[in-house]
Amino acid sequence: TATMNVNASELPDLRNIGPTLAARLEQIGLYTRADMAAMGSTVIYRRLSEQYADRQLPVCYYLYSIEGALQNRHWNDFSEQEKAQLRKSAGLR
Repeated sequence: TATMNVNASELPDLRNIGPTLAARLEQIGLYTRADMAAMGSTVIYRRLSEQYADRQLPVCYYLYSIEGALQNRHWNDFSEQEKAQLRKSAGLR
């Protein structure tokens, strides 16, 4: 019988979450959609921005993708108004 890894991440199965983003989310302690929902997309984005302060994180790939994963929507399906609200909530212009 195969044993399941209790720390197995479900992140790669979520919409918009590729291997790089999944790995970065795991580095800040997020492994499931529930973990992400508890923190919220804007807090996650800010945490990742702090963790990778030496890099410019693409807003669409990070902030919108994370919110899209939480809502099971493709990141590009957000209206400009929704994107603007997410950026504002994350402290971006």
